[in-house]
Amino acid sequence: MNRSRTTRTNDRSGGAEGKRSASPRRFQGGGRPRNGRSQGTGGRPAPQGGDFALPKTITPALPAVESFADLEMPAPLLTALGREGVSVPFPIQAATLPNSLAGRDVLGRGRTGSGKTLAFGLAVLARTAGQRAESRQPLALVLVPTRELAQQVTDALTPYARAVQLRLATVVGGMSIGRQAGALRTGAEVVVATPGRLKDLIDRGDCRLDDVGITVLDEADQMTDMGFMPQVTALLDQVRPEGQRMLFSATLDRNVDRLVRRYLHDPVVHSVDPSAGAVTTMEHHVLHVDEADKRQTTTEIAAREGRVIMFLDTKHAVDRLTKHLLNSGVRAAALHGGKSQPQRTRTLAQFKDGQVTVLVATNVAARGIHVDNLDLVVNVDPPTDHKDYLHRGGRTARAGESGSVVTLVTPDQRRGMSRLMSSAGITPRITAVRSGEAELSRITGAQAPSGVPVVIAAPAVERPRRAASASSRGRRGRPGRARSAERAARGRTQRRSDFGSAA
Repeated sequence: MNRSRTTRTNDRSGGAEGKRSASPRRFQGGGRPRNGRSQGTGGRPAPQGGDFALPKTITPALPAVESFADLEMPAPLLTALGREGVSVPFPIQAATLPNSLAGRDVLGRGRTGSGKTLAFGLAVLARTAGQRAESRQPLALVLVPTRELAQQVTDALTPYARAVQLRLATVVGGMSIGRQAGALRTGAEVVVATPGRLKDLIDRGDCRLDDVGITVLDEADQMTDMGFMPQVTALLDQVRPEGQRMLFSATLDRNVDRLVRRYLHDPVVHSVDPSAGAVTTMEHHVLHVDEADKRQTTTEIAAREGRVIMFLDTKHAVDRLTKHLLNSGVRAAALHGGKSQPQRTRTLAQFKDGQVTVLVATNVAARGIHVDNLDLVVNVDPPTDHKDYLHRGGRTARAGESGSVVTLVTPDQRRGMSRLMSSAGITPRITAVRSGEAELSRITGAQAPSGVPVVIAAPAVERPRRAASASSRGRRGRPGRARSAERAARGRTQRRSDFGSAA
């Protein structure tokens, strides 16, 4: 069956067709075996643990640039960058964009907040600008692990997509699949998606990936950690085998190595920092606390001036601490997987606009959340994995700003925390503290809470519209009491589902 292909009206990949260092791969050409496996690194055995050895680039990389004006990008994109106040590229952008704009595969490692979104986003938009898919199927795909990160990527790229008249569609779980299918049917050129929901839409026949010429994996390590590897590889096997692939991550382990060896062809490699955690603008503190004093210490830190994110292990612990903080006079809100997606979105909005000053969260908030002027992250419960520590801490000290990560450690947790910090490549400042002490206030800004209970308006639950079916039309004639009973039953079901999923 002959499917209609993309009509290109503006190819900005740059360079002559025959010069591989400038333009190694166009969308129509070969350059990648049909099975998608890279020939450049295929003979390298997988390591047994930890970060893997970065692959060697066969074709020399183009040099880094000093300004966006030095890049071959559409003029509207350069104008949009100026309008958004983005003047100087971050290191990962300066190093990877010359190569990704030329069509090279890219492997980028950089901590959260290092500028990865624009590093791949500008390349995606520049190389897709001027194209329209006759089949109304996406031309570029960005895969991310969480709903929050998908929304953040969409928000970050929207002004630039508008500048070059490209349509974005966000495809995530927890929202109306019918609306997302409708957005895809309008012919969105760029899709930002979580693997599970995208697979659902493909299985329903609402989306195909065989026109996708540029694929990005953002936070690839988190996708593998969350068990998305089978879905990710199944999706990558559906995109155009000769297309461009970019993989960005804060950490790289052997699970990600499998993706690199299988899907990236002679990638340009850029690693901002081997430990992914040694950021000069970030301070790391381990505070030794007594178990009996931990809650009061936590409360005083939460009562500080300014915003703070506090991480705990379970959604039940998050709910308990949030209730305690509210009763103590702290404007706190909970964020975890037991909340519906609309609730989570509205809670984040309250945190960003200042209605809420303390976000109490599970690891659901460890990625995909960017809040300006957030200078403190507190691990109330220490993470068990160094990658979780790095990603939690990545909520602060973003884009060159300063910030601190504080971890509260009880005596029985000290040895494990020491091993975790060593794995993360971090040497923290260790201090023994108690609630009410000046040293605690000096490090965190802690102060006594007001003690006057506060109430934060709960985010409303947004219920998806349902298409009127024959059965629902038949129910319209029922008495009002019966309809009210049905609505009440649906509400009880929704409330149970809101708090029934894992964090």
